[in-house]
Amino acid sequence: MKNKIRSSRSAMKRFRVTGTGKLVAYGANHSHHLEKKSSKRKKRLNSKRVISKSDTRNILGVAPYLK
Repeated sequence: MKNKIRSSRSAMKRFRVTGTGKLVAYGANHSHHLEKKSSKRKKRLNSKRVISKSDTRNILGVAPYLK
């Protein structure tokens, strides 16, 4: 029997798969130093972002069971 591939736990926590199979994640710059950022900017940073196809391949390489 072959060994099972392990998924990167950090990648499993950071990314989610949508119903259509795309990867989404929260962006950076929304954890601290928020008092100097405008409300409009904070609202934009709080949204999830779709990961590009080129990055999706790399992420699925380290987290094969994310699908």
